[in-house]
Amino acid sequence: MTPHFTLAELTATSHRQFDNTPNEAETANLQRLAEFLEQVKMALGGKPIMVNSGFRSKQVNDSVGSKDTSQHRIGCAADFRVPGMTPDQVVRAVIAAGLPFDQIIREFDAWTHISVTNTPDGTPRRQALIIDKAGTRPFA
Repeated sequence: MTPHFTLAELTATSHRQFDNTPNEAETANLQRLAEFLEQVKMALGGKPIMVNSGFRSKQVNDSVGSKDTSQHRIGCAADFRVPGMTPDQVVRAVIAAGLPFDQIIREFDAWTHISVTNTPDGTPRRQALIIDKAGTRPFA
């Protein structure tokens, strides 16, 4: 898809019993997501981005307990870690870079969720959040 992000990486799942093959529209969204992740990588000084979760088919999404409205379902979101950086540092760097993210979420202080808009012509919300045991709140 891009120099640093493959379709296989963005569709990998530990729930191998379920088909996690994106359709044409989902693949197009994953292409936009991969291109955006290249921008994130540049904003982070070229550090490696380790994708934990990208696209999730309905069965995979249900098996991880996520909502049907998750942007992972349509190929617009990825959860990732960056070796040598905390999720907090990643969120701050992406915000400081002025990248056009739709959402960025520090999740359980263990990984970062980032998404692009659901449609190519959508306006990014630039919504920054924290999700943890205490609930969901704005990133501050």
